[in-house]
Amino acid sequence: MNSFSILYPENYERPDHEPLKSPEFFSDLNLDQITQAITRYKADYHLNAVFYMPFYEMGPIRYRQEIMQDLENPELRSVFHTFAQSQMAMREHLVQLDKMYYPYQQKAWFLDAVKLYQDAVDQLLEGIKVFPFRSRGLIRFREYLESYVASAAYKALSADTAKMKEALSGIRYSLRIKGNRIDVRPYYDEADYSQDVRRTFEKFRQDTAKSYLVRFSLGPDLNSLEGRILAGVAQLHPDVFSNLDRYCVQHEDYVDETLAIFDREIQFYLATLEFIDTLRQRGLPFSYPLVSSSRNVSVQEAFDLALAHKLSEEKAEIVSNDLLVKDPERIVIVSGPNQGGKTTFSRMVGQLHYLAQLGCPVPGRNAHLMLCDKILTHFEKEEHSESLHGKLEDDLLRVRDILSEATSQSLIILNEIFTSTSLQDASFLSYRILEHIIDRDALCVWVTFIDELASFNAKTLSMVAKGVPENPALRTYKLVRKPADGLAYALAIAEKHRVSYKWLKERIL
Repeated sequence: MNSFSILYPENYERPDHEPLKSPEFFSDLNLDQITQAITRYKADYHLNAVFYMPFYEMGPIRYRQEIMQDLENPELRSVFHTFAQSQMAMREHLVQLDKMYYPYQQKAWFLDAVKLYQDAVDQLLEGIKVFPFRSRGLIRFREYLESYVASAAYKALSADTAKMKEALSGIRYSLRIKGNRIDVRPYYDEADYSQDVRRTFEKFRQDTAKSYLVRFSLGPDLNSLEGRILAGVAQLHPDVFSNLDRYCVQHEDYVDETLAIFDREIQFYLATLEFIDTLRQRGLPFSYPLVSSSRNVSVQEAFDLALAHKLSEEKAEIVSNDLLVKDPERIVIVSGPNQGGKTTFSRMVGQLHYLAQLGCPVPGRNAHLMLCDKILTHFEKEEHSESLHGKLEDDLLRVRDILSEATSQSLIILNEIFTSTSLQDASFLSYRILEHIIDRDALCVWVTFIDELASFNAKTLSMVAKGVPENPALRTYKLVRKPADGLAYALAIAEKHRVSYKWLKERIL
């Protein structure tokens, strides 16, 4: 039987190892917050690395989307949850086993762990065998599971486990207690007087009487007396316990490697959909995007996923926005008042493209996104005292690195660069950078205070953070396609803080 992965399609060339750290732009786009929120209840599965590995081909993206869509069915998801819980119980058995002192107790727990595994596998096949899968990944997994359960190795494991459990459950012995001595003896069908004793003393029972029962330890390990009794029982039944020895050696590696990999990989899908479900309950939309090499990008009712998760926990309102970029447009110039949602919008665009390339549903409706070869970001960072460069020089160096990497299939996100210099210098530098981005024909979202960039040429489009019509100083966190009008916002802010011409004149006079 050939092993396979439900994270990667057949013949996909996987990297030799999973990355241990996130890409550089992860924190800029708050993707680290999203990953943490998705995986916080799945720490044992070490899923973070999966979120660091986007696809750069449509095939594997579609492969994962198909599996996600099959798993939208709650009944199917429940089957895989049950399997995961059984596997977790099995692993806990094995961990506990290593802490035990008495060898035959360890072997009995090993037998129980195998039985848990076997029952989980059988129940999993029973749960999925008639499900109408549409995804190639889950269809192939079912075929693999059917082949595995029908294999001679698995049948031998099941038969040996059943035979061993039956042999151990058939053991009978008796204890002879005299003073401080306990003898373990064979059981010769002696009479069981426990029921007679119970019936005799039933008439003296008083429910409200003080209990003098001794509480024994409920831990899994045996005490020394129990351990010595077990050793005595093993001497009485040498054939059964020698068979148990052979069983443990023969089936030491009983867990199928492909099923162990599946148990981890399915958690990527389950954890993602569980996270999304909490936001869908708030009425927020998610969709499976169409991803292509086209730079015509569109999505309706999209939102910043990290912010939405935070606001959802706080029961606060979540604002969505639309995006439409159509030929020959390439560069979205985002302007408007501070705290108007511009940075959130730029992060949203980056999140949409990255999540799409993981094969995940994205926040929003009717999403058509670009298949990026790189996502390159420049967000404001704190100036470090140990840096040998000034703030402006740092900005220029970072932008230079971005432009050196960018291609026509890259997504560039620039957020408020050149704020440390004069407007004249910032405008000059921004125009030069804009020319380089246009030359590369890259897709770009640029949050800036320089409104004039929006009207550079046909490849630029303007989106403006919208205020309340009656009071432009109030934020709606909505962004709309319209010419930049920073002056109107400046006047509104000046009016709000009573430093407009009218207020200054009144104070002076």
